[in-house]
Amino acid sequence: MIGYGIAQRTVLLEPDQVDVSTVVSGGNAVTVIDGATLNAFPGVQTLSAKGDGKIFAAYGRTSDIEAWLGNTSYTKVGYDKASNSLTSSVVPGKETAVPDPTGSDLWFGEFSNDKAVLATVNVPADVSFIVISDGKSPAPANLRIYWPLDNSTPWAAPLIGGGAIVLIVGLGFLLWATNHMRSGRGPRRKAQKMPKVPRKPALKPQSRKAIDAPASGRRRGMTAVPVVLVGLLALSGCSAIFPTAGPASVPTPSRSAASPISSLDPPAVTARQVERIISKVSVVTTKADKDRDAKLIATRFTGAALQLRLANYTIRGVDPTIAGLPTIPDGPVKLTLPQQTLTWPRTVFAVIQDDKDTKIPPVAVFLEQDNPRSDYKVSYAITLEPSVQLPDVAPANVGASRLSPDSGLLKLTPKDAALAYGDILEKDVDSATYLEFDKTGDSLRTAVGLTYKQGIKASLPSTASVSFGHAIGPAPAIALATNSAGAIVAVNLNEITTVKPVEAGAAVNPTGAVKALSNISVSTSGVVATYGDQLLFFIPAAGSDAKIVLLGYSQGLVTAKEI
Repeated sequence: MIGYGIAQRTVLLEPDQVDVSTVVSGGNAVTVIDGATLNAFPGVQTLSAKGDGKIFAAYGRTSDIEAWLGNTSYTKVGYDKASNSLTSSVVPGKETAVPDPTGSDLWFGEFSNDKAVLATVNVPADVSFIVISDGKSPAPANLRIYWPLDNSTPWAAPLIGGGAIVLIVGLGFLLWATNHMRSGRGPRRKAQKMPKVPRKPALKPQSRKAIDAPASGRRRGMTAVPVVLVGLLALSGCSAIFPTAGPASVPTPSRSAASPISSLDPPAVTARQVERIISKVSVVTTKADKDRDAKLIATRFTGAALQLRLANYTIRGVDPTIAGLPTIPDGPVKLTLPQQTLTWPRTVFAVIQDDKDTKIPPVAVFLEQDNPRSDYKVSYAITLEPSVQLPDVAPANVGASRLSPDSGLLKLTPKDAALAYGDILEKDVDSATYLEFDKTGDSLRTAVGLTYKQGIKASLPSTASVSFGHAIGPAPAIALATNSAGAIVAVNLNEITTVKPVEAGAAVNPTGAVKALSNISVSTSGVVATYGDQLLFFIPAAGSDAKIVLLGYSQGLVTAKEI
C-alpha cells in the first residue's frame, strides 16, 4: 500500500496539461480559432499567440465574429483528433484587410500585447477566438492551445497512511505473539507417577524418540502460530483498506422537459457586454457634455437622444447659465433586456442606477447597433419617474422580441400612443384618450400639461398670441415585448409652441433657451420653438383592461426659429 501510494505521486503520475500547437501559413490578416477547437478537451482554455509587432486577440460569439469579418479572407484553425494536432484552412473572401478591432462592442473580452499574447478563458462551443496583428499584415503565425488536466491522486495519501497504520498494527501483533510464545515456555508441571505395569522389553532408542516426538511437535506449533496470525491480520487489513468495488452508478445524460431546445434567436448581447458598453458610453458622455463636443457625442449617441444633446450644447455655448442634461451613470446596470436576433440592426434596453449618488434618478436607455462593425449608440436616454414599477421582462440570457411600430398586438400602436398622449398634454380631461392612460405618478402632465400651457397664455401681453401643437418626432419608435404580452415602448414626440404678434408694429422677444438656440432677440413675425419629448411607456396587450403607463421621460428644446 505504501509503495503504490508513493508510485501514484511519482512514476505513475499523469501530466498536468495537454497542449497542441501549429504554425499558421498563408499570410492572411485574420486567424479564427473556432469553439469546437477550443473545446477539444474539457476545462479552461489557454491560447498563446506569438509574432512580430502588436498582437490582438478577442473572443465572442462565433456568428458575431463571422458577421464582423464579412467578406474578408481569413485562416480558420481546427483540431484533428487522430493526429492530436491543430489544422489550418483558408476561408476565401474578396477583402484582405479589416479595420481596427480594438474596443468593438461584439467582443466578450479582448487581449493586446507586443509580440506575445496569453489568454486564459472558459468558453462554450459557440464562442470563437479572433487573432490579428494590425488588420493588414499577416496574423501571428505561432499558435498554441493548452488545457489543464486533473492529475490529482486522491488515493495516494490514504494508501500511504493506511499502509503505515497496518504496518504498525502488524508489528504490534507480532511483538505480542512473540512475547506470548516465550511466556508459554515457562515452568512446567512435574510428570505424575504412573501405576506400575508389567515390565516389558525396553524400547529401542529410536522408538523412544518417536514417543517424545509429539511434545517436540507441540513446541514447533507454538512457534508457527504468531506467523500465521500476523499473516491473517495483514490480509484482513488489506481487505479493510480496499473494499470490493461494485459497478459505479453513472447518471445517463438526458434532455429534461424543463430545458428543451429553444427555437428563439439568441439575445443580441450578454449582461456583461452591456455593462462594458454602458461604461464606455458614460465616459464619452461625461467628456462630451463637459466640452460640448458634438463630434465625440455623435460616436455614442443617435436619434432623439443625440438631437437633444446637440441642441443643449448650442444653447449652453450661448448662455452658460442654462443647465446641461442628465449624464449617463457608469453603472451598475440594474436591468438588461436585449433583443432576440442574429441580424442587424440590434436593440438593447437597459436601466442604470448610480448607487453612489441617490439624488441621481435611474436612467433608461435604448442602445442600437446598425451593423457588426459599428458601436452601440444611445437612441433614447430617458429619466425614469421616481416611483415607477417596471413591468416583468425576460432575463438577459433570453431577451425579448422587438415589435413592429404598427403592431396590432398592443392596446395602441406606439405611434398612436404618442399622439394620444400629446393630445392629453394639450387638453387633459377633454382628450378622447384621457382614460386610456394612467395619471398616477405622471409628473410630465404637471410640468408641461394643460395647466402649464394656460399659464403661458396668461403671461403673454395682449399684443401676442401663443398656440400649441404636437407631432411625431423624427426618431423611430422602439418596442420590446414584456412577459405579459405587452411592451416597453420608447417614442419621440415633438411639442410645438408658436408665439407671434397679433398687432401691427408689435414684436416677439424670445428669452432663455429659445433666444440662445434661435439667436433671435426680436422678431416681428414670431418664433416657433419645438421641444423634443422622449417618452417611455408600458403599453398593455390588445384587449387588456390595464391602462398605458408613462414610465419616464426626457424633454428639452431641440429647434427654435423665426416664422
